[in-house]
Amino acid sequence: MSDKKTQALKAQKVGQAVLKEVHKVIVGQDKVVQQFLWALFANGHTLIIGVPGLAKTLLIHTIASALDLSFSRIQFTPDLMPSDIVGSNIIEETKQGRKFKFLKGPVFANIILGDEINRTPPKTQAALLQAMQEKKVTVGGNTYDLDLPFWVFATQNPIEQEGTYPLPEAQLDRFMFSVDIGYPSFEEEEKIVKQTTSKKDINVKKVLSKKELLNIQNLVYDIPVSNFIVQYAIQLVRATRPESNSKKFIKDWVSWGAGPRASQYLILAAKAKALLEGKNTPSRSDINEVAYPILQHRVITNFNAEADGITSSDIIQKVIDNLKNETKKK
Repeated sequence: MSDKKTQALKAQKVGQAVLKEVHKVIVGQDKVVQQFLWALFANGHTLIIGVPGLAKTLLIHTIASALDLSFSRIQFTPDLMPSDIVGSNIIEETKQGRKFKFLKGPVFANIILGDEINRTPPKTQAALLQAMQEKKVTVGGNTYDLDLPFWVFATQNPIEQEGTYPLPEAQLDRFMFSVDIGYPSFEEEEKIVKQTTSKKDINVKKVLSKKELLNIQNLVYDIPVSNFIVQYAIQLVRATRPESNSKKFIKDWVSWGAGPRASQYLILAAKAKALLEGKNTPSRSDINEVAYPILQHRVITNFNAEADGITSSDIIQKVIDNLKNETKKK
């Protein structure tokens, strides 16, 4: 068996092991956890949206506990400053006199949990932009590299709630996925209540080291993908743009669509999904499945869509259906 096949089998086992550890603490949310694993293996940041009390923070913390990586939590508040995230220079007394010393902020960790990221003003939200894109931060004219791997998992309350600030579009685009967490079913909620109201110690084991994770990420990039799938991903993204699409529903409901970064993320996420499922290469159905969390925060609807009760997910589904019908006609 080749080295790459051995690594692929190991990646599948690791994915199953992480799921097992997470489900020791988290009841249900299988689809959400699966999307988190795609993001981890594809090296992409993730935005988690849901009302308070749905265990968003607990879910991310549990995933971090199953990985042998440094973890840092940032509670975003209206008075949080950029220096509270990236760090700051302080004056230190030495034998040679006074000098500046850089104190690292909580962003210097492998996994960052940005809790309620939209409760802080845009200026502070933007402090994460360089870190998310370049994996480095600049303070006082000096640039500091972040330790790899580096992910930002940010929770966000629905923007209709009091005291929230919309995330800037530039920062939204840095998140590979936007994942919605909904209410549990009756059976799941019953299990949650029983599990959290009794005295029971739960031990989450570390199942993945930093080196193993970096190897899996490199393996994702090595997975082959056909030119047909690449072209399909690009067609799907371009079909969300009003200025390059003749479909009436796009012009009627969309202010602006997804950019080229979405095409890149579709391929990377589909590769990660294929790896976790033991496939040699991603298929069109893989692209369609990862399209929702990747595109829903990039397809910006207008007032007409809101008046008609149309969401970004509805538009994505309609785009996928149209491309499917066009393929059948050919």
